[in-house]
Amino acid sequence: MQRAPTCVHMQYVEIDGIGPVLFERSKRAKRIIISISPQKGVRVAIPARGSAKKAEAFVLSKTGWIKKQLSLMDQAEREFGGKLMEIDRVSARQTLIERLDQLAEKHGFTYNKVTIRNQKTRWGSCSTENNISLNIKLILLPKDLMDYVMLHELVHTRVKNHSKDFWAELDKYVGNAKARASELRKYRLAIL
Repeated sequence: MQRAPTCVHMQYVEIDGIGPVLFERSKRAKRIIISISPQKGVRVAIPARGSAKKAEAFVLSKTGWIKKQLSLMDQAEREFGGKLMEIDRVSARQTLIERLDQLAEKHGFTYNKVTIRNQKTRWGSCSTENNISLNIKLILLPKDLMDYVMLHELVHTRVKNHSKDFWAELDKYVGNAKARASELRKYRLAIL
């Protein structure tokens, strides 16, 4: 394994069993953060004044977790294949809005407006004004997970945080919401 010098702003380091890892200084990072995505691979954000040596040691301590995430990402990419390129945006938008309306009506939720976007980091969000934003890639998820994301955002129209009350409320509509959230993570790596 090569060493990443402390003074470098950004450098790829080849790590046995993982491959190239991008070590990058970040003014926003408060701690060492490992992220994995199909586009960027394995990236390590190091606080501006953090130690590159400590970042390396941290990555080595997380090798098992990184390998697992890379494997999940590969599996999900094989499952989705070229589906990302095949999304019919007009049809997907209509389907997502219709389904959100059905779920809102069925469970007595109201929201202000909905936007459909091609987001890179989120499946959805709900603003303080109850505007819901959904990721167009939801259309690629199994229906139960697509519904989970929509109900998650609809519950945020009533509970604006991720407190115990939020999860208890969400459980009323999806049952074992935290297990669904965990299941959703494997798709996140391949799609977002």
